[in-house]
Amino acid sequence: MNFAAVKTKAKDLFAEASFISQIRGEADYENALALMDELIEDYDEHRVLISVLANAIEEWEDNAPEFAAFNQRVAQLDDGVAVLRTLMDQYQLKAEDLKNEIGSKSLVSMILNGSRNLTREHIQALSSRFRLNPAIFFHMPAVSFT
Repeated sequence: MNFAAVKTKAKDLFAEASFISQIRGEADYENALALMDELIEDYDEHRVLISVLANAIEEWEDNAPEFAAFNQRVAQLDDGVAVLRTLMDQYQLKAEDLKNEIGSKSLVSMILNGSRNLTREHIQALSSRFRLNPAIFFHMPAVSFT
C-alpha cells in the first residue's frame, strides 16, 4: 500500500472540506448537511464517508450552543415523548396533525406535558406512519463494552 498517496489524498480532501471530520461553525454545519443530502442518494457507494460525516454532525448537534436548549429539553423527557417531540419538530407537525395516530389535540398535549403516556396503539400507529422501529419509543440502557 502506498501510504504517501493515501496521506496526500486525505490532506487534499480535508483541505477542501475539513467539516467532514470536524464542524467548527454554522457554515461548516450547513455544508455538512448539504453534502450528506448528496451522499445519501447513493448510500452504498458513499457509506464510509457518510459514517465519518454523520459522526461530525452528531458531535456538532450534541455540543453546539444553538442546540443546547433543545438537547436539554429532550434529555428531560421520557424516551417516547422525546421521539414524539423530535418527529413533530422534524416534520413541523402540530398536535392536531397526529389525530389519526394518537387522537385529539388535547390528548397529544397531555402526552407531551407528561400527564398521559403513549399507549401501545399510539406507538404502533406512529411507527407505521414514520416507518420507525417501535423500540425507538422505549428507553434503551447504555451498553458498556469494557
